[in-house]
Amino acid sequence: MEAANLSAATGVALTLGPPASGDAPILGGSLPESTLPSPQPAPWSVFTVLVATLLVLLIAATLSWNLLVLVTIVRVRAFHRVPHNLVASTAVSDALVAALVMPLSLVSELSAGRRWRLGRGLCQLWVSLDVLCCTASIWNVAAIALDRYWSITRHLRSPPRARRRASALLLALTWVLATFIALAPLPFGWGQAYDARRQSCQVSRDPAYAVLSTCGAFYLPLGVLLFVYWKIYKAARLRFGRSRGAVLPLPAAKQVKVTPHTPEMVFMTRLSTVAFRASEESWREQKEKRAAVMVGVLIGVFALCWIPFFLTELISPLCACSLPPIWKSVFLWLGYSNSFFNPLIYTAFNKNYNNAFKSLFTKQR
Repeated sequence: MEAANLSAATGVALTLGPPASGDAPILGGSLPESTLPSPQPAPWSVFTVLVATLLVLLIAATLSWNLLVLVTIVRVRAFHRVPHNLVASTAVSDALVAALVMPLSLVSELSAGRRWRLGRGLCQLWVSLDVLCCTASIWNVAAIALDRYWSITRHLRSPPRARRRASALLLALTWVLATFIALAPLPFGWGQAYDARRQSCQVSRDPAYAVLSTCGAFYLPLGVLLFVYWKIYKAARLRFGRSRGAVLPLPAAKQVKVTPHTPEMVFMTRLSTVAFRASEESWREQKEKRAAVMVGVLIGVFALCWIPFFLTELISPLCACSLPPIWKSVFLWLGYSNSFFNPLIYTAFNKNYNNAFKSLFTKQR
């Protein structure tokens, strides 16, 4: 029945279309099946070429930046400690997004009608890697924010060994949770990622999986990020208020002959100790301000990149509706771009990374 309808539709299209040059007009409204012209792909427009070029540059830049961060962490011994292993884990997940997920997504975007022509097996692999790497990247961002918060509020109470254990636990939970969300549709049978009839490949549209995946991969870590930023902002504001209230008046300058045991010398020693402590407090305040700004920028970029995608991923399966394909693509690639911004944010607010990059390129020259 479908073959007959297809033949009739083809005959109507051929009758309405103008005859090709050099060919006789078609009178019967149909052609033998062996003489039907094979469909030719439409040539790319200038807009399509421009978009494809931008996406290729985004993939290359994302992979390059994250690999640069990884190489720097491996080569610089000072980075072999707790804060930087979380950054390394984030760079690994973002590099995997750029190397394994984004290229296959680009192939699907550039195909006619955004169809998946790479088969069922590669579709299942691509969907699993997409959910795994993106979820790991999101939870790594939350882990970095948590580590910044703990380093500010518990810098004297937490020994290095306890901090290393907490960091290892965060890393393990991040990748275990990401793996569970990525592989959950397989044992529970939550829909199929590949539709052979429509040649489509997408994450399972089952409502139960939509709630689980969006909450576990985005809304829960977003809540963690917002809570951490509120706590960091509150702690920084409280410390700034204390530092403004504690003003130490300096004595008037006078010419006094001092010896190591005179009261003037004792006073100057105490004054220098107080000044050292004040400078240390000032350094800690600057560190807290940089951490607060870094976490704020991290949350802002993270929310801007991922909220549109995860809103549609949660609402569409529940209401049995869908957005136009163009908007799905825009929201998806906006989320992918977060893997490009993450290493830029880390390095922009850390002078040690900037110095390491400069020394790395200087040695190579």
